[in-house]
Amino acid sequence: MGRVRENIEINGQKVWTLFDSGARNTYVTEKVAKLLPTFEFKKPEPVALGGEVHKIIKDCRLECVVEGLPVRAIAWVLNQIGKDEDGKEIEVIIGALTMQQWGIKLDLENEKLDMSHYPKEFVEF
Repeated sequence: MGRVRENIEINGQKVWTLFDSGARNTYVTEKVAKLLPTFEFKKPEPVALGGEVHKIIKDCRLECVVEGLPVRAIAWVLNQIGKDEDGKEIEVIIGALTMQQWGIKLDLENEKLDMSHYPKEFVEF
């Protein structure tokens, strides 16, 4: 498991993001979700994240740009995520499933993303 922090772009706005291989799913704050199409759940989903249990009541379609490349995912909406080690407010968590789908690898030694595995096309079998 590892983490890399950097800005992504959503609708032309920079958003502080934690790329976290220890998180399965992708999450956005309510503030970020206002920039995106959201969808209400019929029933709240409990999620344990950051030592707290959250009741998720909606998700959204996250369309963003990561290092100049488009990335799309379904993200669960949280009121807030919390702060990183430097005290900066985290607005998005990109989880392992999204990173796997889009070929995003973590270069932990250099604390940056490795986008060299980004798919040129999706091949379905």
